[in-house]
Amino acid sequence: MSTRRIKLVVSYDGTDYCGWAAQSGRVTVQGTLTDIVRQVSGEDIEIIGGSRTDSGTHAKGQVAHFDAKWPAELAKIPRILNNLLPCDIAVQQATEVKLDFHARFSAISRSYRYRIRQTPRDPRESRFVHDTWRELDVESMQQAARHLKGSHDFLAFSEEVEPTANAVRELFEVTVKRSGREVWIDITGNAFMRGMMRRISGGLYEVGRGKRSVEDFWRLLDPKNRDQLMWPVVLPAKGLCLQKIKYGRHPKDFRERYQTISQETGHEQNIQRNKREY
Repeated sequence: MSTRRIKLVVSYDGTDYCGWAAQSGRVTVQGTLTDIVRQVSGEDIEIIGGSRTDSGTHAKGQVAHFDAKWPAELAKIPRILNNLLPCDIAVQQATEVKLDFHARFSAISRSYRYRIRQTPRDPRESRFVHDTWRELDVESMQQAARHLKGSHDFLAFSEEVEPTANAVRELFEVTVKRSGREVWIDITGNAFMRGMMRRISGGLYEVGRGKRSVEDFWRLLDPKNRDQLMWPVVLPAKGLCLQKIKYGRHPKDFRERYQTISQETGHEQNIQRNKREY
C-alpha cells in the first residue's frame, strides 16, 4: 500500500484544551487527534493543522492533514475516529488529497468569528460567547471596522512581543453585524498573528461601549501614532471560533520550495517559516 495524504475537517469546543498546537505536558487538540490516529492506523503519523488556535478558542472548520498507508475507507474514517475521540472534538470529513497539499501553507484565507452577547449570562451559551450586560453601538463599530480591510501593520492588534516582527497582514473581509441579541465580528484574512483576532474584537468592543473613538481606533493602524495610544483589550478566547479555511493553488516556485524542504526534513512540521501565524 502506497502512502497517501488524508485531509481532515475538524470541529472542536476548545474550552478544555491548551489550544490547537501540540505542547509537551499539556492537553491540546492536535495532540489528542494525533494520539487517536496513531492508535487506529498503527503508524507513527504526524498531523499538520491549517491554523493554530489559542487556548480556549473553538473551531467549526479547522483543517489538518497526515500521511499514512492506513487502508481505511475514506467515508468510514470520521466514524472510526469519532468513536474514540472525546466528545468535544469531532472529525467532520476525510478526503484524499495530492501529496503537495499542505493544510497550512496551501491555505489562501482563514475566517474567524467573534461572538458578543448583549444579555445576562446564559449557561447554555457562555462557553462560546463573550457576555456583556451593555448595549453596544454597532453602527460605530461598523464604522471603525471599515478601515481594517486591506493590508496594514497590525502590531497594535496583536500579542506579539517582538516590535521588529513583520506585522503586515491583509484582511479581505471585515463585518460587524447584529444577530438577535448577539454582535458578530467576522474577519477573513490571509493570516493572523497571535491574539490578533481577539484584540481587534477588543478594540471594536471598546468603540461599541464608547470607551474609544472611531478616530483613535484608526490611528492604531499607523505605526507613527499607535505608541501614543493605549492598545485595545484582548477579549476572552471563548468567544472566538475558526469558521473555515479556504484553499487554492500556490505559485510554482512555492510548491518547488516546499517539496525540496519536505524531502530534506522528512516531516513538514519541521518547516520553521511563519511560526507565529494563525
